[in-house]
Amino acid sequence: MNPIGLSEQEIFRRNSLEQLRQAGIEPYPAAEYKITAYSAEIKSSFNDQATGPDAMQVSVAGRIMSRRIMGKASFVELLDAHGRIQIYITRDDICPGEDKEAYNTVFKKLLDIGDIIGIKGYVFRTQMGEISIHAQELTLLSKALRPLPIVKKKDGIVYDGFNDPEQRYRRRYVDLIVNEGVKDVFLKRTKIFNSMREYFNTHGYLEVDTPVLQSIPGGAAARPFITHHNALDIDLYLRIANELYLKRLIVGGFEGVYEFSRNFRNEGMDRTHNPEFTCMEIYVAYKDYNWMMSFTEKLLEKICLDVHGTTTVRFADKEISFAAPYKRISMTDSIKEHTGIDISGMSEAQLREACRSLGVEQDPTMGKGKLIDAIFGEKCESNYIQPTFITDYPVEMSPLTKRHRTNPQLTERFELMICGKEIANAYSELNDPVDQRSRFEEQLALTEKGDDEAMYIDSDFLRALEYGMPPTSGMGIGMDRLVMFLTGQESIQEVLLFPQMRPERTSTDNPSEPDDDEHAG
Repeated sequence: MNPIGLSEQEIFRRNSLEQLRQAGIEPYPAAEYKITAYSAEIKSSFNDQATGPDAMQVSVAGRIMSRRIMGKASFVELLDAHGRIQIYITRDDICPGEDKEAYNTVFKKLLDIGDIIGIKGYVFRTQMGEISIHAQELTLLSKALRPLPIVKKKDGIVYDGFNDPEQRYRRRYVDLIVNEGVKDVFLKRTKIFNSMREYFNTHGYLEVDTPVLQSIPGGAAARPFITHHNALDIDLYLRIANELYLKRLIVGGFEGVYEFSRNFRNEGMDRTHNPEFTCMEIYVAYKDYNWMMSFTEKLLEKICLDVHGTTTVRFADKEISFAAPYKRISMTDSIKEHTGIDISGMSEAQLREACRSLGVEQDPTMGKGKLIDAIFGEKCESNYIQPTFITDYPVEMSPLTKRHRTNPQLTERFELMICGKEIANAYSELNDPVDQRSRFEEQLALTEKGDDEAMYIDSDFLRALEYGMPPTSGMGIGMDRLVMFLTGQESIQEVLLFPQMRPERTSTDNPSEPDDDEHAG
């Protein structure tokens, strides 16, 4: 009986670890291993005419993904940072002379699928036409003590796949190793961020950092996480948005600032929400929301071209075009178009009656803004598949937004909708400190009514506005959702390396997993 719950394979591998050390082989060497080439570039640059002394000499490193042992020769599939390549290994090359027995002991018996090795040798093409590396030196770089799931592919069909979502997200490291395409999503995620940074930097805007721990959770209507600072003996909030700090910098004289911020909201989780997420917010002085709409559609068009080489991507069964310009429609017109109801000038009681007639859920804590948002969310959002700017939100929904220049009941705000989901939210920023104080006080009244997502009064931000903030336009983009749509992923968990999950229920950290059967029998 195994007292610590190890599987047969794990016991076998630990025994192999000890035997390697007894044989004088360090399974976790400390010295640098110099890599001179990667699988993808080896395949793309191979020259069939370069043979013998002219053959391409390489030093590669990666993980053993499969192997076929055939007496004195073996074939290994090696996974490196850029892909996979076949390694041809012979006993006489890596264990010459009197060391032939070491080949049988070490390579055949003590190395396993999942082990990380270094290979030095030359590139050639096998009789089957596969570009491979003929190994002349093999170095063990890291011994794997757990077996990888055996994922087999035949005739385009995957067998024994590591595809249970919970296991994939908990053990993303295994997911990245065995599931093709997962790594590519995160490479594209980085390209998306880099493309956006390049666009902002080209325009002369400054990337900045603002506090994650805040004394007031401002800048959004959301329920915060609360923590305690022992040295100051005060409660602090994890950032729900960075808006108010970035606007302080506009007051201070920066003309354009942006930040990729990790935000935290103590709310529900589903296929498009995670309590910890990345938001990009940008603020540019002397601009308005009309300028920001044009800026945004050009930004997204550029990103799509940088990542895909085209402005069109597929998401589920839909083809989405990111080519500018995008459709624009006011929220009031959208609600009227999809429900037949004109909400202009409605009181809270009338809005409640509209919700009842439409079958939209409501509760007593909801003010006018949330009632309108509920109607739009349930009856209108899903209709906007192609990128569409929803504009001119009612003032009750937008406590940080400048009133519309022609209709004081509305604000100069837009949200960008794609595939029925909000991607971006932007305003002509409210820079009237008297109006801003009044809006904060209205939010305080909602808090007293029971709305736990209403905004707090930020006195320091109001003081900053009193020093004078120039006309400014600001925008936030939910980066995780944007990555979803640009990589064709239908769940936010697929674009987060480590999505939030409940703790594992098992009392051990050793969940059952497919055994590597290469030593069976």
